Amino acid sequence: MGKSVLIVDDSIFIYESIKEMLLDSSFQVIGHAKSGETAMELYDELQPDLVTMDIVMPDMNGLESARNILERYPNAKILMISSLAYEDTIREAEEIGTCGFLSKPIERDTLIEALGQCLEED
Repeated sequence: MGKSVLIVDDSIFIYESIKEMLLDSSFQVIGHAKSGETAMELYDELQPDLVTMDIVMPDMNGLESARNILERYPNAKILMISSLAYEDTIREAEEIGTCGFLSKPIERDTLIEALGQCLEED
C-alpha cells in the first residue's frame, strides 16, 4: 500500500482529477473532505500521510484548516493546491508550516513530485 492521501477540495471535479492523477503512483487516496471543518475531522479519524488542501471552501478556508491541523499534529504534511497563488497567500501557507504550494491547474508529474518532496522533509 502506498502513502495515504486525504484530498480536501469542495470541487468534485478537482477531487476526481487528483484522485485519477494518483492512480498507479505510490500514493493512495483514502478520503475526501469538501470543507475545512470536515478535513479536521477526517484527519483525526484517518491520520493520512499527506493532505492536499484547497483554500477557498465553505465553512472554514484551507489556510485556517491547515493551521488547526498543524497545531494538533505538528508533523502533518499538508500540500496547498489553489488558484490563489498570490505572494501573500503562499507566504501565509509557508508560515503556517505547510510543506508546499501548487497553483491550479496542476499536472500529474508536478503533483507527484510535490507530494514526494513533502515526505522528504522529515
